[in-house]
Amino acid sequence: MDKKIVDVNELHVEDVPFVGGKGANLGELTNAGFPVPEAFVLTTVAYDYFIDSSKIFDAINKELDAIDRDSDDSLAKASEKIRGLFEEYEIPKDLKNEIVSKYKLLFPSGKKGFVAVRSSATAEDLPDASFAGQQETYLNVKDEADLFDKIRKCWSSLFTARAIAYREKQGYSHSEVKLAVVVQRMVNSEFSGIMFTKNPNNGADEIIVEAGYGLGEAIVGGEVTPDTYVVDKQKISVTKKIVSSQSWKYVRGPKGGVKKQNVPKSKVESQKIPDARIQEIAGIGRQIEIHYDKPMDMEWCVEDDKVYIVQARPITVTGNSATNESVESVGSGADVITSGLGASPGLAMGKVVIYDVGMSLDVIKDGDILVTEMTMPDMVPAMSRAAGIVTDEGGMTCHAAIISRELGTPCVVGTGNATEILKDGMEVTVDGTTGTVYKGIIKKKGESQPAAAAPVGEYVPVTGTKVMVNMSMPSKAEEIAALPCDGVGLMRIEFLFTNYIGEHPCAVIEDGRTQELIDKLVDGISTVAKAFYPRPITLRTSDFKTNEYHDMKGGADYEPAEDNPMIGWRGCSRYVSESYREAFM
Repeated sequence: MDKKIVDVNELHVEDVPFVGGKGANLGELTNAGFPVPEAFVLTTVAYDYFIDSSKIFDAINKELDAIDRDSDDSLAKASEKIRGLFEEYEIPKDLKNEIVSKYKLLFPSGKKGFVAVRSSATAEDLPDASFAGQQETYLNVKDEADLFDKIRKCWSSLFTARAIAYREKQGYSHSEVKLAVVVQRMVNSEFSGIMFTKNPNNGADEIIVEAGYGLGEAIVGGEVTPDTYVVDKQKISVTKKIVSSQSWKYVRGPKGGVKKQNVPKSKVESQKIPDARIQEIAGIGRQIEIHYDKPMDMEWCVEDDKVYIVQARPITVTGNSATNESVESVGSGADVITSGLGASPGLAMGKVVIYDVGMSLDVIKDGDILVTEMTMPDMVPAMSRAAGIVTDEGGMTCHAAIISRELGTPCVVGTGNATEILKDGMEVTVDGTTGTVYKGIIKKKGESQPAAAAPVGEYVPVTGTKVMVNMSMPSKAEEIAALPCDGVGLMRIEFLFTNYIGEHPCAVIEDGRTQELIDKLVDGISTVAKAFYPRPITLRTSDFKTNEYHDMKGGADYEPAEDNPMIGWRGCSRYVSESYREAFM
């Protein structure tokens, strides 16, 4: 695709590399006949055009190389500098003209209307990656100057601190993940929410609908606790309701953007939408799941009595009802301190750290219990260190819930009072399965160490084909090895460089730290080998391309610029070359 801008009805799910997950899924839904507001998308071609015309690529890489990976503050400062680069340059005039033409077509009456401007990353909304909250969305954007500004802000959000940290942890190259921007007619929601076609906490085959008053940003951001409705997937009947209090909502501001507005007292404690509406929304979700042939996560809203789907993506992580450990399952008569919604299953024990906005994220240490009003996307580095997470606000599909499930961290959301009742240094046990926080450290019955890997075939049918897993993070080796598998089918050594070492191998060698490099490789490989022994492991030497090596710390000094790295200096040709032979691995 060489277009800088495309209408959403020209797109399908396979267009992710050009319009990102959000844009591709909206196109797929539109063409399948689902109720989606009109939209157009600035493709990754437009993003590249802006980067090339502003000539900021080298400056971005310089800031990335200088980041101290052990410091959240260093990461935040680099992000701020990179995002500032996008603010310094105007969008090229020819692209501006094309944007204005498409914007006017969204409103045939000729009167300027409001749009939502949403980031759509090329690795976002994929089944094996959760980029929740990492890129920006701007609501109720109206005039053209504001639209241009928000598009640049979306592009720059590819380099938020949380996005940088997440890509490095997951092994995504900074240069390979690009950003498209969706410009969509803004639905002025009276009610809104999120829907899962599979229970995200326990993996049950049921539909979860969350609902709140006003615009959906309050729910997505975890600022309010929505109603939660459980719907039988086959009968599309409501089987359970958890009605939550909501005293305020987001509405359209007088000049665009959003503002808070109090909910009438008579509706604060009321069920947000009637059962018939719940069933209508769940029915649409079920049809979308059938269309994609996989469980889906969707955002919905209601305007003028009509339901719209404004976003849909495959579910990235769900719990497993067979393995959800809870205090009840290990046996205890412990005292309950507070409770909310179980958002990510499992047990976590540790000391409480109350986090407030404005504090340094470095206060959260490995093994702490992070307690906060709600999590923000830039808190992901700290969330990854926490043993458990507890929030005052939020539902099962808020940022804290989604990220916790991906990290495998027990999480309780929507307690309403955790930051008031819990105190710094207090020892607690977080039960993410039942949504309960207990006083003290609760020992698991008869278990002090992780369970050993079960012999393959002891609990599952024997298959003629060997069942292998992929590995990229040594820290997950014990957990993955406990699955009923026959070994590791592929372990890419390049992910040891990105996730475990974090530097270009030539830079480490030139710095006189060759033995350190060897030791880290040995440690990473042996950690996986020990966990899986005696099962086989296939270790593949690096197949990184020049642009991927370039993005590593120190990589800019060793990597040439290539127009097409895909067919460039990589694999065996790199191994045997004079300039790389010393670092061959």
